[in-house]
Amino acid sequence: MATWRRDGRLTGGQRLLCAGAAGALSLTVTAPLELATVLAQVGGARGPARGPWAAGLRAWRAEGPRALWKGNAVACLRLFPCSAVQLAAYRKFVMLFTDDLGHISQWSSIMAGSLAGMVSTIVMYPTDLIKTRLIVQNLLEPSYRGILHAFSTVYQQEGFLALYRGVSLTVLGALPFSAGSLLVYINLEKLWNGPRGPRDRFSPLQNFANVCLAAAVTQTLSFPFDTVKRKMQAQSPHLPHHGGVDVHFSGAVDCFRQIVKAQGVLALWNGLTANLLKIVPYFGVMFGTFEFCKRICLYQNGYIVSPLSYKLTPGVDQSLKPQELREFKKFFKTGQLKSKKPTL
Repeated sequence: MATWRRDGRLTGGQRLLCAGAAGALSLTVTAPLELATVLAQVGGARGPARGPWAAGLRAWRAEGPRALWKGNAVACLRLFPCSAVQLAAYRKFVMLFTDDLGHISQWSSIMAGSLAGMVSTIVMYPTDLIKTRLIVQNLLEPSYRGILHAFSTVYQQEGFLALYRGVSLTVLGALPFSAGSLLVYINLEKLWNGPRGPRDRFSPLQNFANVCLAAAVTQTLSFPFDTVKRKMQAQSPHLPHHGGVDVHFSGAVDCFRQIVKAQGVLALWNGLTANLLKIVPYFGVMFGTFEFCKRICLYQNGYIVSPLSYKLTPGVDQSLKPQELREFKKFFKTGQLKSKKPTL
C-alpha cells in the first residue's frame, strides 16, 4: 500500500502550526460555499433563484458582504483542539488495530482514521452547532452577539444537551463515510499502480487527486445524515422562524420522514453542489499553504537554502531530525572555535 510519509525534518509543533495555518486559510477561502451549503441544508436558501451561488448572493444583498463569512471564526478556532483530539484518538485506534507483528491492514487504517474523526467531532460538537447557529442568523438582527454569547445563550435557554443536538447523526454518517473511503482508495491504488505493480509512495499530485475524489464520494454518501444534522442544529423555538428550518420534526427519524414527505428524497442532498464545488479549492489551498509553511520551517531548520524552493542545503544530512541537526551544528561551531584558539 502506498503511503504519504510524514517529513521527519519538521518538529511536532511546526507540523501542527503548518496544518493549522493551512486549515484556517482553506476554511476562510471556501467559507462562502460552506455558507451556501448550510443554508441549503437547513432550508434558508429558499427563493426564486436556484443554484449554489443563490444563497450567498441573497445573504450578500440582505446582510452585506460580511455575511458570506458567518460562522468562519468558530470554524477556524476549533481547528487546533479538534486536530489534537483526532491525532490522539488515531494513535490509540492504530495501536488497537495493529497485530502482533506491528502490521495494520488498509481497512483497519481507514477505520482508525474514521473513528478518530468521529471522536474529535463528538468532543468538539458544540462548536459545530454554534457555527450552524451563527450561519443561519441574520446579521442585521442577530440572536447571538458572538461565539461566547451563543454558547451561553444556548446553554441558558435550551440546556446543556441542546449543544449536542444531532450528534447521533455523526455516528450514523461515519459508516458510509468509512465504506466510501475504502472503496475509493482501493480503486485509486489499482489505477495509479497499473501494470508496474504496487509502489511505495504516491506523488503530491496523486495524493491531491486521491483526497479530492475520496472527499467527493464519501461526502455524497453521508450527505443525507449531514443534512438532518444541520436541521436539528438550527431548529430552536427561541430563534426567529425556528432557525429558518423548512420542516418541523420531533427527532432524527422524524426529520428524515418529514423531508422526504414534504420535498422528496432528493431534498436530502440539498446543498450538495456547493459542497462539492468547495472540495478542489479547499484542498488546493490547504496543500499549497501547507507546503509553503513547510518550506519556511525547513529553511529555518537549515535543510534548504531558500523558503521559495526545495533546493537542499549542501553538506546537510537530510536524515537528521531537527534537534540532531542543531546539536551537530553546535558541536561543529564549538570545534571550529576551539581550533582557532592560540596555543602556547
